[in-house]
Order: sequence, then structure tokens, then C-alpha cells
Amino acid sequence: MTDVPERVLEEFVGACHRAAGRGLMRCSSGNLSWRIDGDRLLASSSRSWMEDISPAEVSVCRISDGALLEGNKPTIEIAFHAGIMRTRPDVNMVMHFQTPCATTLACRPPGEVNYFVIPEIPCYIGHVARVPFLLPGSNELAEAVTDAMRDHDMVVMGNHGQVTVAADMDHLIQNAEFFELACEVIVRGGDGVKPLPEEDVEVLLEWKRARSPGV
Repeated sequence: MTDVPERVLEEFVGACHRAAGRGLMRCSSGNLSWRIDGDRLLASSSRSWMEDISPAEVSVCRISDGALLEGNKPTIEIAFHAGIMRTRPDVNMVMHFQTPCATTLACRPPGEVNYFVIPEIPCYIGHVARVPFLLPGSNELAEAVTDAMRDHDMVVMGNHGQVTVAADMDHLIQNAEFFELACEVIVRGGDGVKPLPEEDVEVLLEWKRARSPGV
């Protein structure tokens, strides 16, 4: 690819394989983007399988408007990938994933889920935003997710899946893994699950704020 170092392209492909290998995406579901400079990002291309995506299936897009600059047609969700990076200068990576328990809870009515059941959620992710079901790839979904992500690191899309953001791949995967763990606790434990005490949640949220440049 023009002006994209081979090392950067290989690292992005490796990140896609890593995320899929941890069960965060299945088949052609899910997508990933990576900021490479002031106005460009790499994104997985439309309908690519993240577990075996190749450099030929990577798109270079403009952050300012999501336009394709080089490569195959990008993920259908490119608008919210670019939108988040425009509004969050602290974010270098955006991932849409669909893990089983988290997506199960995304199909519940809004307002019924307290995700603060383990310390890792308030400490590393913070408050979780939710947007209603909107058609994948639509301007409405892109605008809703971008707006919700202004002050959150995790957004649940009703009946669809999740979006998380981070400065690097380790943090991105950690967000997704911890969130799925909390959701599994909720799904498996049902009504018997007791959320963390509110006063302790506030302490953990303050720990997150103290080390986060953006949120």
C-alpha cells in the first residue's frame, strides 16, 4: 500500500488475527480500525473474516470523513470508526465485537443491566453507554455511536453488539475481555448477582479518571 509501511500493515493484520483468536469476532462479524497518522486509519475491509484477514483485505481511509483512500471497500461501520477518532484524539484503535454473553445482554430491554459486578469494569472501562438498535452501516448508527463514545470507552448497540476504544491493542482486548467476563457473570448468575457497592464503584471510577487522558 502506498505510504503505509509494511511493518504497520503487518501489525494491523496481526491485531485482527489476535482479536478473532480470542473469540471476540466470528466469521465476518466485527471490525477493527487503527489510527496511523493525523488523518488516516487502517480498517478491516467489508465482509473480511478477521481470523484470516490478509494485507489485501485492509483499507486505508480518511479520518476526517471516512472516505476510502486505498484498498478494498472498508467495513460497513467505517463512519463510526472515523467519527470516534475525530472526536477522541486519545483513541488510536476502535473495535466492534460480538461476544456471546455481552451480546445476549444487548438484546435485553435498556436500563435493566448494571455491569458493575466486578472491579475491572469501573476501574478499566467506566460507565457503559447504550444506543438503540439502528441499521448496521446507517448514518443514524454512526452518529449515535460516535456521540455516545465522546465520554465512554464502551458502547452497547441494542440487538447488535459492542464497540470499545483504546490507545493500544492490549488495552482494547482487555476492555472486550473484561466486559465479556462481567456479562457472563450476569448471564450465569441471573437474579442472584449482587453489584458492587456504590461507594466502592465511585472509588474505582476515580482510579480510572486519574490515569485516563480522554475520559
